[in-house]
Amino acid sequence: MDALTDLLDGPRARGAFLLRATMSAPWSIHCADEAPLSLFAMVREHAWVLADGFAPVRIGPGDIVIARGPEPYTVACDPAAPVTVIINPGQSCSAPDGRSTTEEMWFGVRSWGNDPGGATVMLIGTYPMRGAVTQKLLAALPPLIVLSADTLDSPLLRLLDQEIVKDDPGQDVVLDRLLDLLLIAVLRTWFSRPEAEAPGWYRAAGDPVVGPALRLLHDDLAHPWTVATLAEKSGVARATLAQRFARLVGEPPMGYLTGLRLAQAADLLRETDATLEAVARKVGYGTAFALSTAFKREHGVSPQEYRLNR
Repeated sequence: MDALTDLLDGPRARGAFLLRATMSAPWSIHCADEAPLSLFAMVREHAWVLADGFAPVRIGPGDIVIARGPEPYTVACDPAAPVTVIINPGQSCSAPDGRSTTEEMWFGVRSWGNDPGGATVMLIGTYPMRGAVTQKLLAALPPLIVLSADTLDSPLLRLLDQEIVKDDPGQDVVLDRLLDLLLIAVLRTWFSRPEAEAPGWYRAAGDPVVGPALRLLHDDLAHPWTVATLAEKSGVARATLAQRFARLVGEPPMGYLTGLRLAQAADLLRETDATLEAVARKVGYGTAFALSTAFKREHGVSPQEYRLNR
């Protein structure tokens, strides 16, 4: 398993918020839902994306945007259009005066907007959960990523557009997986671009020395790894692996492993009811006490306190 796969395989889309938005001008949607990660794509016509610190960006059919929360952003028919609807935490909708518009803007299965026959159509997918492993990925992303249609040549967007309004058995799972696949495709394309400044763990995945070591760590987090055993299984000298790993990833192998284990532990505490002992075993700590000590050093609170505040 590579690092990107592992980071996306933690809190994957599970009951993600997905809809097909159909709008008629004038319109302006202010997204203040504080979601960790949102993806939206233009299907028809054009729109503008506005966010603090960025010049307005015009997007057209096939273009895809990833917005990293919790900072708000706006999608509008025109940069000067006044806000007509606000998306609040929990995906409730309101007018600028505070009046709820949640019910009146729904007009079918995952279909939403101000006009069912509107000329502008967008697909929107939101990951509502924030997990510590995902946080490592989020930290590598800018607040906004915009990919043009000619950059990402993928049939996934067309497939998502076809499936999003269906209400067949198991449809939520189908849509969750399609959203995951589309997100992975977008991130791979983004990280391959020079301006993306991909994180060390992503760039190192293709290195002939560090790449195999990273896959070993992600494949078996609970194994009692040492630099020596990691180097042996990677087929390189211990000193070579240690030096090259630190240079490419930005931290030593065991430091990376510790961060990965504690991030996974945080996800398990947040997303499951597993006992602390079970979590400790799963992430490579011999006892709950050992995990608790390391966890508090990293997060500033005990695992129990972290779980209570999830």
